[in-house]
Amino acid sequence: MKRTFFITGTDTGTGKTVLTALLAHFLREGGKNPAAFKPVCSGGRSDALALQAALGGTLALDEINPWHFRAAIAPLLAARREKKTVTLTTVLAHLRQAQRRFEVVLVEGAGGLLSPLGEDFDSRDLLIALRAAPIIVAPNQLGAVNHLLLTLAALPKTFRDRAQIVLMTPAKPNAATTSNEKLLGNYFQGDQIFRLPWLGENMESGALWKQIRVRRVLARLMDAAFL
Repeated sequence: MKRTFFITGTDTGTGKTVLTALLAHFLREGGKNPAAFKPVCSGGRSDALALQAALGGTLALDEINPWHFRAAIAPLLAARREKKTVTLTTVLAHLRQAQRRFEVVLVEGAGGLLSPLGEDFDSRDLLIALRAAPIIVAPNQLGAVNHLLLTLAALPKTFRDRAQIVLMTPAKPNAATTSNEKLLGNYFQGDQIFRLPWLGENMESGALWKQIRVRRVLARLMDAAFL
């Protein structure tokens, strides 16, 4: 059964790329035929390179990341600085080809759900157009519940009901780290919420996905997502 997942975050730097790469490794190991994309980015292509490595080189860098801009600002503004235009129509055309070719398609946004990706569209617009299942990544710290509820409230109900939440454990857990999951349980089903352990400073997905505790979370996440 084909699936498209859109990995977004409550902000930039939440761990979207790490999770997307981990899922690509996990799905490949499980015999799936995944593709992973960071269609639009700015300020460097390290995220796209990480996805290429996770896919074992099955896709070229320019396939994974066709639109990239130098300035480390919102992609919309970075593109304008280079006098370039990114439209929802062109990004959709690229990703819909992948939806026909691959069993599972992972699409990583840039920044948060409402961060502008191009002219007159953001990650929410792209997610909805792809009919993708949302996976929302948040650092498991104070403020995460508010940021997650705001992100989920921005989604149409049909997409919100399908959303999975991934909490990324920080290096130094605190009271919020241990209570966020329980508090979120007041708003969402427990099988929608997943917590990854602290992954270390050097978060190379190639080694991390082999950790048993990480694999267990990924297995639960994908089992729930494919229901």
